[in-house]
Amino acid sequence: MTNITKETKAQRVERLKRSKNPWEGLEEIRRFAREGFASIPPEWLGTYFRWWGVYTQGDGAGVTGGQNGEGKALQCFMVRIRIPNGLLSSEQLRTIADLTHRYAHGIADITVRQNIQLHWVTIEALPEVLDALVRVGLNTTSACGDVTRNVTGCPVAGVDADEICDASPLALDASRMLAGNGDFYNLPRKFKISITGCRVWCPYPEINDIGLTATPRVLRGSHEIGFSLRVAGGLSADPYLGARLNAFVRWHQVLPAIKGIAELFRDSDVLREHRERARLKFLFLRHGWTAEGFLDELQRRVGFEFDPAVEEQPPADVYRDHVGIHPQKQPGLCYVGAAVLRGRITAEQMHAAADLADRFAAGELRTTNMQNLLIVNVPRLNTDDLARELDALGLRVGGSSFWRGIVACSGTEFCKLAITETKSFSRWLVEELEDRLPGFDQHLKLHVTGCPNSCGQHWIADIGIDGKKIKVDGRMVDAYYFCLGGALGLHQATARPVGYRCPATEVPDSIERLLRQYLATRGGGENLRQFFARHTDTELREFLAGEAVDAVVRDLPPASIGHSAPAGGDGD
Repeated sequence: MTNITKETKAQRVERLKRSKNPWEGLEEIRRFAREGFASIPPEWLGTYFRWWGVYTQGDGAGVTGGQNGEGKALQCFMVRIRIPNGLLSSEQLRTIADLTHRYAHGIADITVRQNIQLHWVTIEALPEVLDALVRVGLNTTSACGDVTRNVTGCPVAGVDADEICDASPLALDASRMLAGNGDFYNLPRKFKISITGCRVWCPYPEINDIGLTATPRVLRGSHEIGFSLRVAGGLSADPYLGARLNAFVRWHQVLPAIKGIAELFRDSDVLREHRERARLKFLFLRHGWTAEGFLDELQRRVGFEFDPAVEEQPPADVYRDHVGIHPQKQPGLCYVGAAVLRGRITAEQMHAAADLADRFAAGELRTTNMQNLLIVNVPRLNTDDLARELDALGLRVGGSSFWRGIVACSGTEFCKLAITETKSFSRWLVEELEDRLPGFDQHLKLHVTGCPNSCGQHWIADIGIDGKKIKVDGRMVDAYYFCLGGALGLHQATARPVGYRCPATEVPDSIERLLRQYLATRGGGENLRQFFARHTDTELREFLAGEAVDAVVRDLPPASIGHSAPAGGDGD
């Protein structure tokens, strides 16, 4: 009798990837559009579409009711538009707005990697969406899948009055080198890169597979700008802040370094054995790699040695949302940043923002990884009028700490992996906190993520809440688990799981109690990070609950919510 071993999820995905480069399948997508949803084979629905920035859309219940850790899907798609370095023209944004109006029920989401996502797109409409984007210099290629995701950078690159250099050309070059390149279509898992020339590290290099930050040096009397290099950062259920290599990467070495790391990742077959442990960080977390060994292997691959790293200046407690009116390095010009509440933006708002960029500036916009929208190169005389027009659209140039600080993933509204609804919840949470704490003026990063995969980046927030389900009065309801004190830069640390969980309806009460305790007992000049750091988990739970409570475990057993172990998520 022959024993037949069932193919694992990882083995199936690896087999499918070996058999087809999905980037060569555009004509198949066009055929599916002609023949309808029923003509799409399972391997396209579950795997290949992702290389085109396309996922099947959840039915609104999230993971609940599905199987194998994934919820039920509708016969329509999420489409993620890749925007390298967040650079957008008014024509491009207007095109996205048109597509959103025609095919996506009039709403879109700005993501934490500077992309814009559409929902409700049918297979019949998909080729028109792809073609319309290409006509204005945009595409969805490499926005999802086991490939290099959108290359992020400082959204005010080239205009920031305090930047070390404009690194956006490198970000664009890296994107062109990897996105759509058949040599890199089959990586073990998603691969994320950030490159910045700013001093505040706003694209979060610490949580990218490659994080390059501009660093000046003086060598033999000559001034030079190069880059510090971090590798293997990532969040999900196993957060790891990137390891800094002992390397000063010169400008002309940046692309070879990126290519070498991408090749190293591609060739790491040990990472292909488990989908849940396939990110680059697991070389460090599970396979004994060190920064020194990684650098040795990288130098072997690129064929040269990097100069040793120089002293860098990580930013200390810098808020990076770019909201407000800010002078540029160009005399007489400013950039104007609008806070897009939890990243949700309508077709009408995008149309209007594109028109305002043409009317008051040079038609140039930027997206940010805090899900906001900027207009750059605005003559100073136009800034107040532009700010008033943006405010009237609901795109606040300013706003409360809660409005500016909220970040949210897609949640059960659209995501098949989510446990809780996040977008409407986040808006309600902001409204509640604005009513309860109208004078609160401290910078606050308040991140909402709907499952353990951290697409809402709760691990790097001052207050990060992670979606769960709990039973209340005999029925399962949305709930959130609290992680406090996350930070990047000089004081980098992942947020502490403090052992407190409550129903979603009680989250405003808990945050209000916590912030009132902070306001009442903080030391002189003490920020939230410092306040959380000097209190124990037990004390923080008591502040949240209003009374002493025992710690609860962060994750419920998978069987209790119909949810398998997290596989790293399909998020941005």
